[in-house]
Amino acid sequence: MSNAVSPPAWSQLIQDHARSHPKVLVGFGISLLGVVALLLQGEVWLNAAGNDTVRWALWGGLAGLLATTLGAMPVLFLSGLKQKTEDVMLGAAAGMMLAAAAFSLLLPGLAAGEKFTGTAVGGAVLVVLGMALGVMLMLGLDQFTPHEHAQTGPCGPGNERCNRVWLFVMAVAIHNLPEGMAVGVSFAQGDLSVGLPLATAIALQDIPEGLAVAMTLRSIGTSAWKSIGVAALGGLLEPIGALIGVSLVGSSAMAYPVGLGLAAGAMLFVVSHEVIPETHRNGHQTSATIGLMVGFAIMMVLDTTLG
Repeated sequence: MSNAVSPPAWSQLIQDHARSHPKVLVGFGISLLGVVALLLQGEVWLNAAGNDTVRWALWGGLAGLLATTLGAMPVLFLSGLKQKTEDVMLGAAAGMMLAAAAFSLLLPGLAAGEKFTGTAVGGAVLVVLGMALGVMLMLGLDQFTPHEHAQTGPCGPGNERCNRVWLFVMAVAIHNLPEGMAVGVSFAQGDLSVGLPLATAIALQDIPEGLAVAMTLRSIGTSAWKSIGVAALGGLLEPIGALIGVSLVGSSAMAYPVGLGLAAGAMLFVVSHEVIPETHRNGHQTSATIGLMVGFAIMMVLDTTLG
C-alpha cells in the first residue's frame, strides 16, 4: 500500500494563501464589493441592444484583442528576439499606458468629479477612491490567481498544478483586464474624445505585448501557432473587460469619475508592479526608459490629436 500523501485540495491552497496574506484578502474583498456596487447601479444593460456606448466599448476592446493577436504573428518567421529589443518595446508599451492613465483617465475623471461635486477637492476624492479600488482589485488578482512571468516564474496558489502555457494565459489575462476596463469606462459617457485616444493607445501597446508573450512561449518549446493562440486567448479579456468597464459606469454621473479612477489605478498598478520591473531585470534599464519616454510622448500626441 502506498504511503504517498495526496496533494491538498485547491480550495485548501487558496485558504492557506489567504491566511498568509490577510490584508490583501481584505482589500480584494473591498474592491470586489465596490465593483459589484458600481455594476448594480449601471443602467447600460437595460437598453444594451440600442446603446452606442456599448458598441463603441466592444469595438475598442476587440481592437485590443486584434492588436495582441497581430503582435504575436511574427513568431511564425522569427526564431528569437533580442532581450534589449524586447525591453525597449515593453518600455514603450509602459509609457503609453502611463500616458493613457494620465491624459485619458485621470484628467477626464478629475473634470467629471469636479462637475459632479462642485469642488476640485471633491472630484479628486472620487477619483482617488476609484484608484484605490483598482489597485486593491489588481493586487488581489495578482496574489490569488495562479500565473507565471518570464523572469519571476510561477506565482499564486496552486500554480504547480497548472500547465505552464495556462499560467502564461492567466498572466496575459491579468494584464489585459484593466486595459479592457479602461476602454469601456472611457466610452461610457459617449465621449469619443476620451474613448478614441485611449482605445488607440491600448491597441498600439498591445502589439509589443503580444509579441513578447508569444516569443516567451516559443522559448519554452511551445509551437508557433499555439503561442499565437495563447496570446489571443489572453487578449479575450480586452473586450470582456470593456463590457465590464462600460457597465461599471452606466449613466451615473458619480460613478463616471470613480470608474475612470478605478481603471487608472489598475493600469498604474500593472505598469509599476509588472511591466517596468520586467524591463529592468536584464541590464537594459536606460534603453527601456528611453522606450518608455517615447511611448509616453506618442500617447500624448495621440491624445492631443484625437481628443
